[in-house]
Amino acid sequence: MIDRPDEQKIPRIVVMGGGTGLSVMLRGLKEKPLDITAIVTVADDGGSSGILRSELQMPPPGDIRNVLTALADVEPLLSDMLSYRFTAGSGLAGHSLGNLILAAMTDINGDFVTAVRELSRVFAVRGRVLPAAGQAVILHAEMHDGTIVTGESKIPEAGGKIKRIFLEPEQVEPLPEAVEAILEADAILIGPGSLYTSIIPNLLVPKLAEAILSNTEAIKIFVCNVMTQPGETDDYAVSDHLAAIYEHVGHQLFDYVIVNDGEIPVQVQDFYAEKGAKPVRVDWDVVTGRGYKMIADTLVLFRRYLRHDADKLSHHIYQLVQNWSLRKR
Repeated sequence: MIDRPDEQKIPRIVVMGGGTGLSVMLRGLKEKPLDITAIVTVADDGGSSGILRSELQMPPPGDIRNVLTALADVEPLLSDMLSYRFTAGSGLAGHSLGNLILAAMTDINGDFVTAVRELSRVFAVRGRVLPAAGQAVILHAEMHDGTIVTGESKIPEAGGKIKRIFLEPEQVEPLPEAVEAILEADAILIGPGSLYTSIIPNLLVPKLAEAILSNTEAIKIFVCNVMTQPGETDDYAVSDHLAAIYEHVGHQLFDYVIVNDGEIPVQVQDFYAEKGAKPVRVDWDVVTGRGYKMIADTLVLFRRYLRHDADKLSHHIYQLVQNWSLRKR
């Protein structure tokens, strides 16, 4: 465990999103003296999460499981076990062990929120992990040609340009603990992750967006994706990501935007180009002209896939949060 200063002086940070990018970032943030609350989307309907959601009538566990694993203070072997995905077995193939454990805990405890809380305790999670709502939501996308696509996993496959997304039910109730965490936060951090299927869905939960706007004391930071995502953000620049959030929320949420401006090797770009992705263009003048402050650095690592450099990214975030908190005192 890391040494922490007096609990009252630890900045409270709320991190919102879903997907792999959020988990990578949290692995770095948990090593900083921060009181972390992660609010995770519940719109996933694909793969193991989709099957468990459909068959057991529970919120999708996949993104929650990834975040729990990222924040858990456990041996690497146990972390690997939670992420282990069965490749064979009738009914087992495709499921991750962590998803099945969350499903079992939901059945034992009677509800998903309690299951997440209890599993957080068992795995000594550094911080709190909260689903955005206590129920699964259905994500819809209206495309520019007027077509409506239903289902988080179907939207990137639709092949059109997204005009807007919306939830069913539209007035889904967030967890009271999530609203409280946002209202009491010293910092609110959104991204990285799939713009239309991981980030914006949280902001469409009415009371969550209202809470973010109501907390005028917190620093609000957006971490932009490194690469575009086929079917969601084709040809998007940084300003396009921000514009999409503005159009869905109706307000400019962020004080700071963190972007990667490091060069991505040509062979890596070629690898992603085959999948229909390319680096997100950093249109500095447009973004700063709209009133955002920007932090740019080389923030990527490439192993099998491009990922944010968790250590460097968390350093920038912590410096912003710490300076903001000192300024408030």
